[in-house]
Amino acid sequence: MPADAPTVNPRQAGRWPRRRLALWALLLLAFVALAGVAYRYAEEAAIDRLRQSGARRLDTYTASLENLLSKYDFLPGTFELNNDVIAMLRHPGDEVLRTQVNVYLERVNRLAGSTSIYIVNLQGVTQAASNWRAPDSFVGDNVAFRPYVRDALRGVPGGFYGVGTTRGEPGYYFAQGIYHDGRMLGVATVKVNIESQEDGWAEAGGKVLLTDAHGVVFLSSVPAWKYHTLAPLAPAVRQELEQSRQYVSHALVPLGLRVVRVLDSRAGIVAGPPPAGGLMLSQSRALVRRNWRMVYLSDLAPARASARAAALLTLLSEALAVMLVLYARQRHRLGRQRRRAREDLQRAYDQLENLVAERTASLQQMTRELRDENAVRRQAEEQLHKAQSELVQAGKMAVLGQLSAGITHELNQPLTALRTMADNARVLIERGRLDDARANLDTISQLVARMGLLTGQLRQFARKSGALPSAVPVAEAVTAALFLVERRIAQERVGFRMATHARDLYALCDSNRLQQVLVNLFSNALDAMEMAGSAPRQLVVDAARHGDRILISVTDSGPGIPAEIRAQLFEPFFTTKPQGKGLGLGLAISEQIVREFGGQLRAESPPEGGARFIIDLPRAE
Repeated sequence: MPADAPTVNPRQAGRWPRRRLALWALLLLAFVALAGVAYRYAEEAAIDRLRQSGARRLDTYTASLENLLSKYDFLPGTFELNNDVIAMLRHPGDEVLRTQVNVYLERVNRLAGSTSIYIVNLQGVTQAASNWRAPDSFVGDNVAFRPYVRDALRGVPGGFYGVGTTRGEPGYYFAQGIYHDGRMLGVATVKVNIESQEDGWAEAGGKVLLTDAHGVVFLSSVPAWKYHTLAPLAPAVRQELEQSRQYVSHALVPLGLRVVRVLDSRAGIVAGPPPAGGLMLSQSRALVRRNWRMVYLSDLAPARASARAAALLTLLSEALAVMLVLYARQRHRLGRQRRRAREDLQRAYDQLENLVAERTASLQQMTRELRDENAVRRQAEEQLHKAQSELVQAGKMAVLGQLSAGITHELNQPLTALRTMADNARVLIERGRLDDARANLDTISQLVARMGLLTGQLRQFARKSGALPSAVPVAEAVTAALFLVERRIAQERVGFRMATHARDLYALCDSNRLQQVLVNLFSNALDAMEMAGSAPRQLVVDAARHGDRILISVTDSGPGIPAEIRAQLFEPFFTTKPQGKGLGLGLAISEQIVREFGGQLRAESPPEGGARFIIDLPRAE
């Protein structure tokens, strides 16, 4: 060992690690203690909020119950004002009086909304009842054992909650003596159903109990808790309840609530009944007038979860503080490494900047080339749209050329008739036959109107269209297209049927172009039936709505469409007509027009023969 080597004391070497360990242990204990304080504070705050909420609910529930019962407090005392009731009690054998009182009690019970009303004599036997028509009527029942009847017979107005001995229906009983000339003749009893209160309690959340003076739960928002007791009943109390048959056959077993901590005379922490057994905040409110007590139970699970979250947040905050201290130390250590890294990064940045400059120049050149290419493409698209529009217009002119012979005939006939009738009118005027001349002039006016309608329809069909979609009435478009071919239909003796019944069908398209498509389809159908020489010749147009689509079908009785040429029907310059009869552009142009409106033109072969073309267009409102 060298002479100048330092010597290390083993005791000093182990002292610093032990001190550091003790410091960390002390810090950990402080953290845990602070988290415990936060848990306790958060739990107490949550319980206090629950107590305030529970107190408000108890006020609301007790007030609602008292309001319900107070509406019936006066009702038993009103029956001694009825002469029939007094007479029936004085003459119990009079069945006519009994029936009159039964009907009277039935009507009052229905108007008051009570469960039942009955009159008892001094022996406790029911003389009349509102349910006298029912098979289990109270009439004739002896209810002298009921506490509310005993109290009323002693001159004390009775109030009592119990389960009915006849029907097993629970309710609150109001009883009061009936007096005449200062002498008691009997007792009037009104039974009211207060079970509806449970529905409101259940909807509002929480657990509500209503107990009698013995701690028996007779109303509850939890149905399974009804007719249980908050504590075991003393033998004397149980015997009293059995004699009064207040709860009939219910066992009245303890509910199993266990007091964990008493907060004050009205609140405490209890453990719920098995098997759940969760902790709940119990708050109670006495209904002194009825000798009842209402208990409201709030689940403490959210409060305890809030407390755990507060404790966890405290621990996390403490851990974050420790991490910030460790981070500061680590940042100090890494300071020099960052400076070296910054220098390396600067060199890499310089290299990257040069590379970016080169790539930027390349991208600018590509952008200029793409801009020029887009300009050329835009110009080509404009020329394409223009060519397509001209092609559609050329298709119209071709259709008009094919229809020229029929149109010329349509115009020649009226012109000839106009000349003849004009000459006749002149002769008739010279002869003084003014009425005949006037009739000729009326006919001339009608012929001119027909010629104007024909030329107007041709001008409308021939004009260029902007192809802007709008709501087009389908029936009018079909009628306008038919007008252009009706001469040919008549000459070739083709039976036409239009199966469009709904007049409110509107397609989203352009009216002029839809007419062009329909004229093309009508002309093709007439050509097909003419070439095939089919008989009889039928042309059927049908239009209907299918969801948000409008389907227009054109069906002919021609030779049909062979399967081998169906795929080529809509190709430009494809035609099955003889040379000179067509260019093969009609269906191609029609398919393009329908497609521009978001629709579809398709061909089918019906089972009965012939061909069917279907125009599928979007529906317009």
